[in-house]
Amino acid sequence: MTTRRSGLSGQPMAIIALCMLGVLVLLAVLAPVLWGEAAVKANPDAIALPPSAEHLLGTDKLGRDILLRTLVASRLSLVMAVAATLMGLCAGLLLGAVPAVLGARAQRWFAGVINTWLAFPVLLVAMLTVILLGTGATTAVIALALTMTPSFARLAQTLSSRVGGSEYLAAARMLGVSRRRQFTRYVLPNIAEPVIVNVTSSIGGGLLALSSLSFLGVGVQPPDFDWGRLLSEGFGQVYNSPVAAIGPGVAVVFAGLAFSMLGESLAGQLRNRENRKALPPRRLGPAPVAAGQAETSQQGAAPLLEVDGLSVSFPGPDGWIRPVQDVSFSIHPGEIVGVVGESGSGKSVTMMSVAQLAPAGAAVTARRLRFDGDDLTGLTQAEAGKLLGTRVGVVFQDSLTALNPALRVGTQLAEVPRVHLDAGRKQAQAQAVRALDDVRIPEAGRRAQQFPHEFSGGMRQRALIAMAQIGSPSLIIADEPTTALDVTVQRRVLALLRNKCAESGAAAVVVSHDVAVLAELCGRILVMYAGRVVEDVDIALLPTPERLAHPYTRALVASLPDLDTDRGEPLVTIPGEPPDLSQPITGCAFAARCAFATSRCESETPVLASHRHGGRVACWHPQDGTAGHEEGGA
Repeated sequence: MTTRRSGLSGQPMAIIALCMLGVLVLLAVLAPVLWGEAAVKANPDAIALPPSAEHLLGTDKLGRDILLRTLVASRLSLVMAVAATLMGLCAGLLLGAVPAVLGARAQRWFAGVINTWLAFPVLLVAMLTVILLGTGATTAVIALALTMTPSFARLAQTLSSRVGGSEYLAAARMLGVSRRRQFTRYVLPNIAEPVIVNVTSSIGGGLLALSSLSFLGVGVQPPDFDWGRLLSEGFGQVYNSPVAAIGPGVAVVFAGLAFSMLGESLAGQLRNRENRKALPPRRLGPAPVAAGQAETSQQGAAPLLEVDGLSVSFPGPDGWIRPVQDVSFSIHPGEIVGVVGESGSGKSVTMMSVAQLAPAGAAVTARRLRFDGDDLTGLTQAEAGKLLGTRVGVVFQDSLTALNPALRVGTQLAEVPRVHLDAGRKQAQAQAVRALDDVRIPEAGRRAQQFPHEFSGGMRQRALIAMAQIGSPSLIIADEPTTALDVTVQRRVLALLRNKCAESGAAAVVVSHDVAVLAELCGRILVMYAGRVVEDVDIALLPTPERLAHPYTRALVASLPDLDTDRGEPLVTIPGEPPDLSQPITGCAFAARCAFATSRCESETPVLASHRHGGRVACWHPQDGTAGHEEGGA
C-alpha cells in the first residue's frame, strides 16, 4: 500500500527553495556578527587584489574582502526587500480589501483610485519618489512599496469582491459585527492563501528592483552597502577583475530564485488542493402545529412582523428592474409561515430585504415595515445590526458558503454572545458548544473546534440553525434550509427547526421551492409569482386543491406527484415561462400561462383581498366559485 504525500514535503522544488531560504536567513543573521567588522575595514596593503586562497573573490579598491562584504550585505538586502513588500502589501490590502466591508460606493471609489495608480509607469513612480525624498535606502524602500501597492490592491480587490458578496459576511453584518472585525476575521483569512503566494514571489522581484536602484546610484549610499551597491562597485573593476561582480550578482540571482521557487511551490500546492476539492414523491398533508402556535398566531394578537407595500429595485441597463413589487404580509409570534414560488419569483430577495440584508445596489422601499414595534425603514447598516442582531436569525440556503471557511464552527457561533452580550471568549465558546448540542450534533465540544468543510451537509445545516437560535431570536428566516439534502436529513432538519421554534416561541419564515417541504412544517404559506404575493392560504387546504383560489397555487400543488400518481402518465407541468421582470408587466403576471385569463387580467393588476378560505388572494377569477371577490378586489 502506498501513501500519498501532501503539503510542501511532497514537492522537491519546495524543499530546495526552503533550504535556499534557510541559507539566506542564516547569512542575514550571522554574517554581520561574524564578519561585519572585517567587511568594512580598509586594508591599504590589499587594494584590488585578484582572487586567491585568502580572498576568494578578491578585494575592492579599499582592500576589503568582496566575499565577506557580499555575505554581510545579505541582511540589508533581504530586510529592504521584505520591508518594501510588506509595506506595499499593507497599503494594497487597505485599498483593495477594506472596501469589501464598507459598501458598494466605497468599492467604486477605491477601484477608481487603483485604476488611476496602475496607469502610471512603475519607473516614473520610483523616479518621482527619489526626486521628492532624495537618494538612500529608505527612499528606495518607499519607492518600491509605492510601485507594489497597486498590484497588491488589484489582487486584494478581486479576491475580496467574492467574500464581500458571501452569505457569511452578510450574516456578520446582521449580527452587528464591527467593520474592523469583519475585515480581520472574515475577509483577510479568506484571501490569505493567494495573497501569501503573491507576496512570496514579489519579494524576489523586489530584491532585484532594489538592487537595480542601488546599482544606478539612487538606492543604498556609502558607507552602507547591499548587493546592488556591491555590484555597482564590482562593475567598475570588471576589466581588471571580473570576479568582483560575480559574487553580488550570484547572491541576487540565488535569493531571487529561492523566493520565486517557493512562490511557485505554494501556488502549485494551492492549485492541487482546489482540484481535489430531486426529491422523492411525498403525499401532502397538514403540518403539525407547534405547541402554542395556534394560540399565539390568532388574529387578535399583535403581529411580530408587519410588511406593507415592500418593493425592491435594482439598476439595469435600460432602467430599474423590480424583482419584488408591492408585497404585503404579517407574521404573528410563534407562527411558522412558508413562502413558495418558482425561481425568480422574489422569495429570497423579499426575506433578505426584511432582514436588512438586501444585495448591494438594491433600493428597498415600503409603506410600512415594522418588527416587534420598531420601524425598520431607513436604518443604516450599524443600526440594523444593533436592532436585529439577536432578534432575527437567518438560516441561509447554502450551508457551505454561509459558514466562514476560515473560522472554526464554534468560533462563528460565539460571535453573537461576544458581540451583543459582551461575553468573554470562554463563556461564548461554552454557549456555542451548548447550541451545537441543542441541535443534536454529536460530540459538540470536539465538533466546535472543526472547520465547516469537516461537517456533512446535514450537520452544517444544523449548525446554521444553532447559529440562528443562539441569540434567542423572535423571528427565524430560513432560506431554503433543505436544499441539496437527502430525504432523511431533510426531515431531521425540518423537525429540528419546528421543535426549536416550539421551545423558544420564535416565529419562522421558511422559503422553499417545494410545497411538500412547507406542508410538513408551516401553518400557512405565501405563494409568490413574479415578485408579488398571489395567495396567502392555510396549509391545511393543500390536500384539497379544489379549495385553493389562485390558478398558480393549484398548478403548483398539481405538479407534485404522490403515491397515487400514475407513473405511466407524464407529470403535470405549468405551461409557459415566468415573465421577464426587466420589462414592464401590465395586468396579472400569470395571465399568459393561465387558462382562465380574460382581457381584464391583461390590463389590470389584481390586488390581495380577503377570501372565503380565510386567507387572501390576488386574482380576478378565483377558481373556487366564490362570488364577490372580483368586486372586492377591484
